[in-house]
Amino acid sequence: MNGRSQYLPGEGRVVALCGGVGGAKLAVGLQHVLGERLSVVVNVADDFEHLGLHISPDLDTVLYTLAGLSDPVRGWGRSDETWNFMEALKQIGGETWFLLGDRDVAMHVERTRRRSSGESLTAIASDIARRLGVRSVVLPVTNDKLSTMVDSSEGELEFQRYFVGRRCEPVVKQIWFNGARNARLSEEVLASFDAEDLRLIILCPSNPYLSIDPILAVPGMAEKLRATSVPVVAISPIIDGQAIKGPTRKIMDELGLEPSNAEIARHYAGLLDGLVIDSADAAGSADLGVDVHPAPTLMTDLQSKITLAEHALAFGESLRAKHERRSRPPSKGAHHDDT
Repeated sequence: MNGRSQYLPGEGRVVALCGGVGGAKLAVGLQHVLGERLSVVVNVADDFEHLGLHISPDLDTVLYTLAGLSDPVRGWGRSDETWNFMEALKQIGGETWFLLGDRDVAMHVERTRRRSSGESLTAIASDIARRLGVRSVVLPVTNDKLSTMVDSSEGELEFQRYFVGRRCEPVVKQIWFNGARNARLSEEVLASFDAEDLRLIILCPSNPYLSIDPILAVPGMAEKLRATSVPVVAISPIIDGQAIKGPTRKIMDELGLEPSNAEIARHYAGLLDGLVIDSADAAGSADLGVDVHPAPTLMTDLQSKITLAEHALAFGESLRAKHERRSRPPSKGAHHDDT
């Protein structure tokens, strides 16, 4: 695949719902093709207060990744990082279970300072994205407090305590989102969905339960997806029954869910027009309940990220054309049989 115009003709915009590492990889590919025509709506339910600082792990992963600053090995944090802060903190008895690199600390200190002065998370993220040279629009899904909670075999855990502190080891019984009932979609997020030139919405291959569900839990978001006139496409995070990165497969097993593309389709039922699955899973994909597009979904380098982005965009355009054909009235010269 090559030639950008065939994937998204004109000046149409794309909105991508995104969590952390997996979603950020696709966002890089989408940004490469779309540039400023991409808006990335990011999960903030794993934000938390730590050492007096406002930490936004998913938001920072997306910002660093789109700016070309992320650590290519860990997938999170900044590249060329040093750890003097953590070593000094350990020396004086501070909490060291959540790693903060020296360069990364600057982000948290500045965000905390600006939030305490009254700036919204959206305004701060937008300004930092501009300063870091990010071409796309990066939007926290809400400026309100939203927190992922895990009911586990070790009791109720805040997300970062489960994910980082306990390394996802406790058995997951239930996941819910504190603050979701009162959270509001930001004006900027609402505007991205209401844009006249919006052509496609993509659900990135982030963990559905920890990264995408918190976005969908904000009142109005699921309704926006159901009501939109443009195609909604998801990229499955499952390849041959496995999740490439993170605890997706483990969580599905513990919640009694089949680790399959069929389960992903069921999870997003009513929201999707199409599902991109890995080419290895193409056989037997005809009965998933949505249009399916097989493609290489494993993203190991920049080119594979771009290729998957191009597949998602081309699939979206095909769904758009299919919908237009269905809704197009018969031409005046068409013959109608009244028998």
